[in-house]
Amino acid sequence: MTQHLADALPTATGTQPGWWREAVIYQVYPRSFADSNGDGMGDLEGVRTRLPYLKELGVDAVWLSPFYASPQADAGYDVADYRAIDPMFGSLHDADAVIREAHALGLRIIVDLVPNHCSDQHEWFKQALREGPGSPLRERFHFRPGRGAGGELPPNDWESIFGGPAWTRVA
Repeated sequence: MTQHLADALPTATGTQPGWWREAVIYQVYPRSFADSNGDGMGDLEGVRTRLPYLKELGVDAVWLSPFYASPQADAGYDVADYRAIDPMFGSLHDADAVIREAHALGLRIIVDLVPNHCSDQHEWFKQALREGPGSPLRERFHFRPGRGAGGELPPNDWESIFGGPAWTRVA
């Protein structure tokens, strides 16, 4: 087996950077993993209480699916605020508790983060709409003019898998 030089060199903390190559990584979808308060929805506190069990299973790292503030049109991948926890999953304190407990058990945490798209409720997108065409913030997103005499028709034949149109006309 060949090894990349970068994987052979320890980091400043003394850990091997390629640890994930041999790790057992367990993905947790917080919404359905463990419900700590009986409301029928999994949450971060539920995840925290099950960490010792995951450690007993031989898990090295827990990969958390999105738990950010979101309108939940795309199961949490439509993030409205990357700096906030969706209240259905708990609070920032709960997220911190999950991370602290995991680390105390020797578990790593991988947070599922998709930075190349966000919700239409994200402040950057709302600001891009307010600033209009030609603004630097608007360049972060893909705006396409519609077809038809007045631009009322979609610019392509893309379909949405989330329900509703894949294109919405904006000013």
